[in-house]
Amino acid sequence: MTTLDFTPRPGAAPLPRMVLAQAGAEARATLRNGEQLLLTMIIPILLLVGFSVAPLVDVGGGRRVDFVTPGILALAVMSTAFTGQAIATGFERRYGVLKRLGATPLSRAGLLLAKTVAVVGVEVLQVVVIAVVALALGWSPHGNPLWVAALILLGTAAFSGLALLMAGTLRAEATLAAANLVYLVLLGLGGVLFPLDRFPAGVRPVLDALPITALTDGMRSVLAGGGGFPGGPLLVLACWAAVTLALAARTFRWE
Repeated sequence: MTTLDFTPRPGAAPLPRMVLAQAGAEARATLRNGEQLLLTMIIPILLLVGFSVAPLVDVGGGRRVDFVTPGILALAVMSTAFTGQAIATGFERRYGVLKRLGATPLSRAGLLLAKTVAVVGVEVLQVVVIAVVALALGWSPHGNPLWVAALILLGTAAFSGLALLMAGTLRAEATLAAANLVYLVLLGLGGVLFPLDRFPAGVRPVLDALPITALTDGMRSVLAGGGGFPGGPLLVLACWAAVTLALAARTFRWE
């Protein structure tokens, strides 16, 4: 007869299990939040439809939907990984949610990793929905989907690092204002909806160094131009990811 062992085994769960549990909670909270859903899903879709159907911008000789869709995919990544995450995390600090998490076995690095994993899960849903809408509008994608996945993952890491760096050091109100301001600035200057050749040549090097520009250019070169390995954009995103995540891990405060 088998003897059951009910001896308690106190101790923390393995780190991967803790990270996945926290990531699931983060993803559910994002999808249940109406304001977050507006930012991450509704606004990108409205911009996609509006700029693809109406002649609001001159994109040269190509079709508008082929130009706009890669930029909207990049915008969706920024909306979720940067703006939404920065605002949500900032208010979690204000209301003591992060302080309570700090009392659990989940480490600071584990929390940052869980938030990034949750963002990737939401982005998968975003990409599917945006791609379906774009295909209905006549979008004709090209290129290797592996390069697209690499761009999205590195873009997510770069924007997550920037969001957590901001939310972990600024007050919640300051994070809210700064995240929305940066979102609008990058939307206008990052080549998401307007070709970068419309800007003065003197500011192009600065714009090319922005993470949203690298992500947009990389997505557009693969999906619209059928280009190969997007080495330049991936390098820019990797640099942003390495710097911002390292700084966030060192400076992030629970309260």
